[in-house]
Order: sequence, then C-alpha cells, then structure tokens
Amino acid sequence: MKAQALSHKAGLEDSHALPVSDVFHLLETGDGGLAERDVLRRAQRYGKNTLPGVAFTPAWQRLLHQVDNALIYILIASALVSFALGHVVDGGVIIAVVIINGIVGFIQEGKAEAALQSILSMIRTESLVVRDGVATSVDSSELVPGDYVMLQAGDRVPADIRISWCKDLRCDESALTGESQPVEKQVEPVATDAPLAERTSMAYMGTMVTYGAARGVVCDTGLATQVGGISELVRRASIPETPLQKQLKRFAQQLSVGILILSVAAMLFGVYFRDYAFDEMFQAAIGIAVASVPEGLPAIVTIALAIGVQRMARSNALVRRLPGVEVLGSVDVICSDKTGTLTTNTMTARELVVGSGSLDISGEGYRPQGNFRDRSSGALVETSRDTLVTRACLAAMLCNDASLTESDADWVMHGDPTEGALLVMAYKYGIRPGSVGGNWARIDELPFETEKRYMATLHRETDGSGIAMIKGAPDQLLQSCVFQLGVAGEEPLDLQYWRRHLHSLAERGMRVMALAQKKIASSAAGISHADVAEGLTILALVGISDPPRAEAVASIRACHEAGIRVKMITGDSPDTASAIGDELGLVTHEAQTGRELDALAEGELAQVASRVDIFARTSPANKLQLVNALQAQGHVVAMTGDGVNDAPALRTADIGVAMGKKGTDAAREAADIILTDDNFATIVRAVQEGRTVYDNIVKSILFVLPTSLAEAAVILIAIVVGQVLPITPAQILWVNMITAVTLALALALEPPEAGLMLRPPRASSQGLITANLVSRILLVGICSALIVFGLFSYFRAQGESLELARSVAVNALVMVEAVYLLSCRHLTASIFRRDFFRGALPAFLAIAIVALFQLGFTYLPVSQQLFGLEALHLQHWIAILLACLPLVLAVELEKWLWRLGRPRQ
Repeated sequence: MKAQALSHKAGLEDSHALPVSDVFHLLETGDGGLAERDVLRRAQRYGKNTLPGVAFTPAWQRLLHQVDNALIYILIASALVSFALGHVVDGGVIIAVVIINGIVGFIQEGKAEAALQSILSMIRTESLVVRDGVATSVDSSELVPGDYVMLQAGDRVPADIRISWCKDLRCDESALTGESQPVEKQVEPVATDAPLAERTSMAYMGTMVTYGAARGVVCDTGLATQVGGISELVRRASIPETPLQKQLKRFAQQLSVGILILSVAAMLFGVYFRDYAFDEMFQAAIGIAVASVPEGLPAIVTIALAIGVQRMARSNALVRRLPGVEVLGSVDVICSDKTGTLTTNTMTARELVVGSGSLDISGEGYRPQGNFRDRSSGALVETSRDTLVTRACLAAMLCNDASLTESDADWVMHGDPTEGALLVMAYKYGIRPGSVGGNWARIDELPFETEKRYMATLHRETDGSGIAMIKGAPDQLLQSCVFQLGVAGEEPLDLQYWRRHLHSLAERGMRVMALAQKKIASSAAGISHADVAEGLTILALVGISDPPRAEAVASIRACHEAGIRVKMITGDSPDTASAIGDELGLVTHEAQTGRELDALAEGELAQVASRVDIFARTSPANKLQLVNALQAQGHVVAMTGDGVNDAPALRTADIGVAMGKKGTDAAREAADIILTDDNFATIVRAVQEGRTVYDNIVKSILFVLPTSLAEAAVILIAIVVGQVLPITPAQILWVNMITAVTLALALALEPPEAGLMLRPPRASSQGLITANLVSRILLVGICSALIVFGLFSYFRAQGESLELARSVAVNALVMVEAVYLLSCRHLTASIFRRDFFRGALPAFLAIAIVALFQLGFTYLPVSQQLFGLEALHLQHWIAILLACLPLVLAVELEKWLWRLGRPRQ
C-alpha cells in the first residue's frame, strides 16, 4: 500500500470523486496531519511545492539571433573575402554595418524583457498546516502530499486540496477555470468525469478563498497540481513564427539566391567575355552582392517595429517580443477569454426588481457611481426618492459583511464578491452608513450557511422597533414570504410576478439574490432561524453578473468592420456565456461546451471552431485545441486572457495578449503583448498600429529595393560595356546604411492610412511585395540606374577625373532617393495633391539630415580620402537635380495607370 500511496501524483488522479476517508487512507494521513519525519521523506520524493520561474532569453542568445539572417550571412562572407583580397576599408565598412544592425535589435529586445521583469513579481505565501497534531505556519513551498491545511477567507490556496470540512466555503476560481462567480464548496465527492469548474469537493492551487473556512488534505503539489499541469502545457507549446518573420525569411532566401547567381554570372562574364583580371572581377562581384543586399533593411524593419512598440506603449500595450507588433495587423480571428477580458471580473448588480417594476443599474466595477433607470419607461430614478428602492438598498447594505474603501482614486472591495455587488448598489443609490438616519447597528446575525442559503441580521428601526433584514437564494426566501413591499406599503405576495422576473434574470445569465425583511419584537436581543422561517416580506430581486466592459462592445463592432472574427472562450456556464455573448454582439449566440468539443472528430472540430463564436466550460486543453484548429485552417489567431488556464493557448497563438493588472504571472509570461489597462479596446488600437507598422515596412521596402537594384544595375552595365565601376562597394554601403536608412525612417513614422480599419486583414500567404509593387521597383530601379550611369559617363566624357565622376554618381543616387521618398509616402496617391504637406514633416526632416550628411561626405577631406571622392561645383548639382525630374514624372504616370485600372481589379 505504501508504494501505491506514494506513486506519482500521490496515486490520487480522481481525489475529487473519492470519499475523504479513502483520501486519508491512500495518503496515510489524517486530521492530525503528518509527522515531521514523514514530511522530510515526502519532500525528498515530491520536491518543492513550486512552479518553474520565468525563463528569460540569455543576452548572448539575443545577440546571436541578430545575425541569423541569410542577407547578413552574405555581408559577412563579402567582408571576409574583402579582407582576404586586401580591401581593408571595404571589409571594415561591411562589418560595421553588421554590428550596427545587431546592436539595434539587441538593445530593443533587451528593453522589452527588462520591462517584463519589472511587471512580474514572485509572492511568498504562508500556509497554516497541522503537523504532529499542532497547527503551525509554514512556507507554502514546503507543503507535501498528505499535509493537513487550514483555509480561511482571504487565503490563496497553496496546493490542490481535497476538502474534508468546510463552513460556507466559496472560492474565486476565475484565474483557473474562467468561472466568473465564486464557487460554493462541499465535502461530498462529485462525479469522476466532472469538469474542473464543477469539482466542488476540491480547492485548487492559486485560487482565492473569498468566504468561509475549510480544512483539507494536500493531494498534489508543484507540477502535479492543476496549475502545474497547465504550466507543463505552456512549456511544451511552441511559439509560432509571425507572418512577417516568415515573409522576411522567404524574401531573404529568394533575394540571397538571386544575388549569388547574379554576382557569379557577372564575374564569369567579365573574366571570359571582357578579359578582366579575376581579382578585379571578384571585387566587382562583391560590389554587385553588396549593392544588391539592402543592408539597411533589417535595421529599418527593427526600427519600424520599435516605433510601433513605443506607440503601443503609449496606448497601454507592452510588447514583449518585437515581431509581435506587426502580427496583430494580420490577425483575422481573436479568441478571447471572457472573465476579466471582455468582462470586468467584478460582480456587479445590474438589475433591481421591486414591487413596482424593474430598474437597470449602470456603472461597472466597485466604483459607487451609476444610475437607476426604469426598464419600461427609461426614466431616471432619483437617488433616495423611491421608497421601494431605498428600502431594498438599505437591506443590501445592512445584511452585508463586505466593505468598500477608496484607495489611490480607485475603490477596493473587501469580502465576498456577491456581497460587494450588493453593497456597491446601495452606495450608488446614496445609501451608506450614516446616510439614512437612526442607529442601524447590527444587534445579532445569522451567518450564511450552505444548508440554509440565506443570511439574516437584526437591527432597530428609527422608531425603536426591531427589524430583520434577510438576503439569500430567491427560491428559498420566496417560500418564506407572504407579503411584498408595494408603493402603499406591505401587500399580499404576487408569487407569479416574482417568479416571472426571476426566470427573466436567470435566463440572461445573472446570479439572482433576494432581499426581504420581517418585523421583530422591539425587545428581542437576538434572532433565530425560526424567527425568519415564515412571514417574510419580499423587498427585491437583484440580478448580479460580471458585466461586459462598455468599451468591449464597441471594440468587437470595430473588429467586425475590420474583417476580424471575435470568439469567446470561457470556463463559465453555457447560459452565462450565451447571455454575455449576446450583449457583446458576437456573430453567433450558440454556446459549445468543452465536453462537446472533446467528443468531436478532428474534421468536425475544425468546422465547429470556424462556425461557433462562444465556447463554455472549456479546459486549458480545449482552448489549445481551438487555437490549433483555427491555425490549421490558415487563420492568424490572437488569444487574449488573464488566467492560468489561458497560458497554453496564449503561447501557441500567433499573438498572445495578457492582462497586466488582473492577469496572472503565468498568463503574462506566456503572452507576446501585455495590456497594462486590461482593456479589450486597447487590442483594437493595437491592431490598427500593427496594420500601420506593416504598411510602413512595405513602404520602406518599396523605397529601399529600387536603390539596391539601381546600384547593382550600374555595376552590371559597367561590366557589360567594359567601363570602370561608377560606384565603389564602400560608397554603396554609405548610401545603403546612412542615406537610405535615414530616409526610410521617415516612412516608419507615417501615420495610419485613411480607411485602414475598414479593409479586411491581409492573407497570411500574401508576400511582402505584390505584383503591382514589383513593377514600381523595376521602373524606379532601372530609371535610377540610367540616371546614375548616364551622369557618370557624361562627366567622364567631359574629361573629369574618376573621383569627381564618382562623386556625381553617388550624389545623384542619393538625390534620386530623396525625390522618390516623397512618392513612397502613399503607394498610389499623387504627390501633386492639395494635402501633400500634411504629415510630411518627418520626410522633409529626413531629407534635410541626409543633405547635411552628403555635404560632409562630399566636401570633408577625410571622407574624400576614405571614399575616393572629389568636391562638386554648382553646375554638377544643377545637372543632378535636372536629371532626377524624369523619374518623378515616370512614377506619377505609373501611379495614374494603377489608379485607372484599380476599379477593374
């Protein structure tokens, strides 16, 4: 028996379904706890009651990751060959480019991880445990299976515990199961196949005791707990590559192969058909490779993403992994947890039914601000003017053990969430301690008991008579009521009226509490259950639920307009989930349960995942299944959540979004983006930012590639016609890394395009460069090459020195870039439009900075010596400027033709 009892997970896979006596027997323990010698032995066998900490990427791995790129490999190879051939300057400049790219990415990713470390905190907790028959406080990490633990309101459950005794125990399990309401616990075992949210005989690690007290035996610790199993799912879940990462990798590989083929072909052509020396052609091939590689592209992409990170941080979204900025721009499905994400995760009184009718209560959270409106007329009910509402709110405040305090401009509730909802309702109506006159001190009370399902308190009315205030389950209290409070006072009970409203509230997924009263003799000093067993007067029914965030409804509507489907995945009940889904405006209102998902075949699961928008009573494995099913169909999936149960799906989704305020450490660690305001609306702003970042990256690529094409074409033309190279590799690197990057940065700062959130998400299979953009790249690249080679040949023919002709060629290339930059700000709109200067400040500022760089590059003696240049005169600058004008007209003509054909496309 001992070997069986101490097997993995203590041999108690179904402890929730076993009687307490069997659990004690299997674990060789009892209510006197373990002996210290048994604790030591089991600690050696099971280890610490802890979960693995947050694993951050080592700095050296982040640094190496910066050079893991096919284009960077070509640059490194070019630098090594340059050094081998004695071209130290060219090789040194290429290596400097690689180092600069690496430093930019390394610093930005380091900042993101440092920001996360400042958010995450490890909390050390103590547990009250019985050992050797004596209650003692120990560090929760020292608990072992078989320990006998005592719990009370406010405790965080330190391990998975089979309850052996409890008194009105309720636990907040929202972080583990998604259940929005505190779960009432019991000693009796439940069915073996009961879902996690319905295993009421267990208290699970990481959940919070909100009410009552309990004692129980530790069944599982550390990784063997339910939370530990989820952390193992997180560990095994792979982080998918983002669409941008896939596209950049594919683009880099294709470009690398093309560059190698072009460079080798040019070298062989020069050697065998132009009789150039091999050394000279090898250097020309390196020049073509360096020219063709957009060296500044990795830096531009990194900086564009970094700018997106900063913009999102100002919008309360902290990005952990840099590529995550862009992924949201391609998301077409958002799978969202309900509790704490789409809802406030604060139980709120939302409807009050009194004898004269029903009222809606506005406001959310624990802030006591809101209005009462008649549901039928919409009329505002003035505070403290309606006697029926006043009496109901008075009962809600008096028969209540919760308290409400203001702290740092926020309101904090202490106590049971349901009682907190009733107390906030009273505060909203102006019923607060000391505001109703008289001495309403509590004389006696009957605490809430699971068997009785009500709580009662005894008070004195302002005239000195006794009054009992009762709150509890409606079906229980209505059986004891014979009167109801009407406008004219007490009147006979209309049972059908109250049952009709009770059904309406329950049908909309609300938890319903009843409020009642009974007159008690003024001489009474106490109250008994017999006093409130009959003759009660019903005051009100209160509909309580975890309401949708006000901004979530508008945000889901915006998602639908942007072509994004929103799916709600929760551990809550199907009825509650459907009701909330209806309020949120989800496309379908049918709820599919986790148990139903488990019974589906793989093909059926894929269909259900696409068709259904509400999933209830789901486990962490179900959430993972749904994300995987959607991804297998080609969807780009974002997963949002705040609980431990969301962590595996957060990690597996294309982009995981966790709540920063109320989210668990496990959720924040698994996510790519953390919302510091816990606001679903922030996700919509982040989607817009993601789309903007992607647009700006495409604009930057569209700007950079024609420059690389022009540089390579100039060298190829020179080889074909048998002329000296118009631009050297070192000069090319100057253009690619200094001027091109500086100018492209202006595009990274471009604001969102008009109608950005009204267009559908781009397909995940769509490449970075579409067919329409290829024609633009070829047009600009060829025109630029002809301008540069034409100017170089012209001034060489005029008898100018090689250094001066090359100075003209390099500056002509930069001038072409500056002119083309203004065209790239909008892909199809003309630069000759009325609002051309709106938002153009970054572009003109970049051009001014590049102009200063070029003046230093052209006229400083050290630069002339390093790059082989000569100072230009006024006539040279005029020739360069005039030569660029045809390019502007050519691009404008291409844009006009594109706009002309767009309606047909």
